[in-house]
Amino acid sequence: QVQVVPSGGGLVQAGGSLRLSCTVSGIPIDARVTGWFRQAPGKGREGVACINWANGNTVYEDSVKGRFTLSRDNANNTMLLEMNNLEVEDTAMYYCAAEKRYMNRCYLFDTEYDHWAQGTQVTVSS
Repeated sequence: QVQVVPSGGGLVQAGGSLRLSCTVSGIPIDARVTGWFRQAPGKGREGVACINWANGNTVYEDSVKGRFTLSRDNANNTMLLEMNNLEVEDTAMYYCAAEKRYMNRCYLFDTEYDHWAQGTQVTVSS
């Protein structure tokens, strides 16, 4: 049984930082690909960052490059998204997703992912 369990989120002022984490089980490390997606009111779902657990390769959406850092702890099955220099435009519901696929990278297309956690709200105030 695949389990995808998020934690984190909250309210922070612009320029501040937040951390999101996601614990994933039921997928072998060598085939585990996970990512964070977000959706703001009135907008479509957008890929934020993803990681290939076998080799640590990551992909970031352009607007978060240099501000967000995605990592994973293989031993604890936990993915961590460190969000720095947050902007009002980062406000959204954030979703952790996972897939089982043998490859050497990840993709920021939501159609790639089969397993989704409930959303966690990130609100950035001005």
